[in-house]
Amino acid sequence: MNDVSKTTRIAVLGSANMDLVVRQPRLPQPGETIFGSGYGTVPGGKGLNQAVAAARQGGDVDFLGAVGADAYGHELRDLVAAEGIGAAGLAEAGEPTGTAHISVVDSGENSIVVVSGANATVTALTAGQEEIIRQSAFLVMQCELPVGALAAGIAVARAHGVFTVLTPAPVVPLPEGFLASVDLVVPNQIEATELTGESDPVRAAELLSAGKTWAIVTLGSQGCVVAYDGEVLGLAPARPVTAVDTTAAGDTFVGALVARLASAGGVLAGGVLAGDGPGKGGPVDAASVGISDERMIDAVRWATVASSISVTRPGATSSMPTLAEVAAILA
Repeated sequence: MNDVSKTTRIAVLGSANMDLVVRQPRLPQPGETIFGSGYGTVPGGKGLNQAVAAARQGGDVDFLGAVGADAYGHELRDLVAAEGIGAAGLAEAGEPTGTAHISVVDSGENSIVVVSGANATVTALTAGQEEIIRQSAFLVMQCELPVGALAAGIAVARAHGVFTVLTPAPVVPLPEGFLASVDLVVPNQIEATELTGESDPVRAAELLSAGKTWAIVTLGSQGCVVAYDGEVLGLAPARPVTAVDTTAAGDTFVGALVARLASAGGVLAGGVLAGDGPGKGGPVDAASVGISDERMIDAVRWATVASSISVTRPGATSSMPTLAEVAAILA
């Protein structure tokens, strides 16, 4: 591990895939064959995506997961090294590296089929992975790994004051009380509806944030709803852009959000939320009991810009902006 303060370090426990991307005019009907306009392979997986996004926004990141001993696995390891991400928690599995089969239509929307491969072997944490979490300020997770590994990560994090962040994608059966044990949950609107049964994103955010939890429900081009402890703070609008590929939008948002929360920078002037709620106290270390409204608002603003840049470019990790690109827009 790099010699970085616990108050800034980010551990990402998640999936690493090779994305196999086909561009096409539309999705085919069952039994129909159509022509695509392009094909490429891009490193991805929700875990690796979020790790790269956080690292490019200045985060000090360690990645915890597994890849196979195959060409895709070697390529993903090369990316981790190139991005300056710690790889001590990245295991080598006997299964092939995971793959995601992505169809991107001309409008920029996508559909994805994931074959877990090595990711499915991460059913528990090693002693080394647990130590990385203990030495971190943030633990970032998604649901492309077995739930047992996520539960183990949360247990370590809660025992050591680590702030936990979950993207509940894909939506899978979770143990009772699992979501309530997370400090911040970031679903999109579809996932929020599946989790709560509420189609109204405001109501879904209220339910997901009950019990002193943060919830951010992302709404694509309509921005996101931010809530804490059962109360919606407001709606953060999206930055208008022309989308080319939305594959990395959500993961870029989460990675940039956490990197900004972990940064030592001050809160940006101004706010993005309509109807800001009452403050919960001044900014505190993320590894302690909470984060102020102002600090979260600032991070949401940063993440919104980073996500808006990513959708103007093709691919997952290949589309993610640098810290300098986001800072230039917010200057």
